[in-house]
Amino acid sequence: MSFVVALTGGIASGKSAVERRFEALGIHAYDADTAARAVVEPGSEALAEVARTFGPDALDRDGRLDRAAMRKRVFEDPSARATLEGILHPRIRTWLRDAVEADNGPYCILSIPLLAENRAHYAWVDRVLVVDAPEAVRIERLTRRDGIDAALAAKMVAAQTSREHRLSMADDVIVNDGDEAALDEAVAALDRRYRTMASP
Repeated sequence: MSFVVALTGGIASGKSAVERRFEALGIHAYDADTAARAVVEPGSEALAEVARTFGPDALDRDGRLDRAAMRKRVFEDPSARATLEGILHPRIRTWLRDAVEADNGPYCILSIPLLAENRAHYAWVDRVLVVDAPEAVRIERLTRRDGIDAALAAKMVAAQTSREHRLSMADDVIVNDGDEAALDEAVAALDRRYRTMASP
């Protein structure tokens, strides 16, 4: 198995922008969001369980997971969120572990938005990289990116673990509070460090 760097950060902190920069340097990134889509493909066991648990409203007209409807539902109801996570997260973890075990690069990135909430399940990673941005910046990005109002954006930010908690488990931190171009240098420096750490 490759040397594994878990990449995390609060919603709208800029994880995807960092992930793209590692991939541009030839590093494979395995994303929990990609895994989350893969495990609920039509015909999957997970999608059938979601439909049984949450009813037909959980699916769209094409029989796929209705992400917008489910997102609204779980942010309004913590018990629904816990139930959905109980169905999806074990399958997501298995998908990610399988991907990492098949990786043959110098190291790989495991992108996990909710790593802080699920740290014990990823005790096997070698390093934790946190992308950090102030709450106000994240709320502004969310309203622009998702076309939602500031109140819902603030609720989505508040639903995650605190910024302090995330930073407390970081081995490395990239501050992303300005222009994305500033990320290039930070990622290049970490890439050099990780290649050195990963080489036997």
